[in-house]
Formats: sequence, C-alpha cells, structure tokens
Amino acid sequence: QITSMQATADVTKKESSWSSWKGQGTDVNVKQSGAVFSGVLLLLFSLTQFSVVSVGAYLALAALSATISFRIYKSVLQAVQKTDEGHPFKSYLEMEIALSQDQISKYADKILLYSNTCMKELRRLFLVQDLVDSLKFAVLMWLLTYVGALFNGLTLLILAVVSMFTMPVVYEKHQAQIDQYVGLIRTQVNSVVGKIQAKIPGAKRKEE
Repeated sequence: QITSMQATADVTKKESSWSSWKGQGTDVNVKQSGAVFSGVLLLLFSLTQFSVVSVGAYLALAALSATISFRIYKSVLQAVQKTDEGHPFKSYLEMEIALSQDQISKYADKILLYSNTCMKELRRLFLVQDLVDSLKFAVLMWLLTYVGALFNGLTLLILAVVSMFTMPVVYEKHQAQIDQYVGLIRTQVNSVVGKIQAKIPGAKRKEE
C-alpha cells in the first residue's frame, strides 16, 4: 500500500509539473505572439502615415540609438569597474548569418515551384479550360473591384494581419457554430454551381 501511495504521489507530481510547464509555455507563446502582432501592426499603421523610406529611416535610427547607447554604457561600465569583457555584441558579430548554397537552392526551388504553379493556374482560368472555375474566378474578381473601392492595399494588409492573429482564437472558442455555418454556405454554393452546370452547355465537369 505504501508503494502504491508513493507511485500515485509521483504520478500526481509529474502531472502537476507537466501542467505548470505547459502553462508557462502557453504564456511564453502568448507573449511572443502579442509582441509580434504589436510590432507588425505598429509598422503597418506607420506606413499609413509616412512613406516606406521614412519608416525605414526611423526604424534604423531607433535601432542605432539603442545599440550605440548600450555600447557606450558598457564601455563606461568596463572603464569604471576596470574589467575587460570585450565588445558587448561580440557573440552576435561572430554569429554566422550567411545563407549556404544549399539553402539558397532550396528557397529558389520553392519560389520556382510556386511561380510555375501560379502561372499554370492563371493560364487555365483565363483560357477557360474549365468553364465553372473560370466563372468562379470572374465572380471573385468582380467582388474584389468592390473591395478595392472601399479599401486600399495597406488597409487590407492590416485587416489580414489582425485576422491572422484573432481568427484562430475565435475559431477555437466557437468551432462548432463556425463549422455549421461554413457547411451550410458550402452546401448552398455547391447547389448554385450545380444549377449553373446543368443550364450552361459545356459547363459540366468531365469525369476523370
């Protein structure tokens, strides 16, 4: 019985430590996501008020102000304490940041693959290989004309960033309801597409 109680206590202790570690990991991820989100959003809002050149120059000045101030502070501190710790950014200066030939080839291959896929898909849509897909693309472009009249590209980018950070949380909390509405919309769209395929000659997909 004593051995059993000790084993139970060990399991409880492990579960408690795992929960604590998991909670700490979640807090770190939330803080990192919040920092990234705030930084990107601040940058995009800055671009709405200033030019790209001005924003880049201000960011460079802010970074230089921070690094130069820290460099002078460490030099003064070493002089007062009579220590020789060396350059405060020595580890970063010695860090390897150059891309290897393999990495460059890998990224180039990915870009080439995406470019070729995009060009083939656009050719298929514009040359009406499949009438229904081309009609869907035309409707999408028509809707985008209204979106473009309401928002500029930078505003859409800001909305995309906000959605990217908020939508996963909203979906996690209301997954059942969202899946239900998405299913209903998909059913309606498929029904409309089916009716169009039945009425337009040549719109019906060829069975593979």
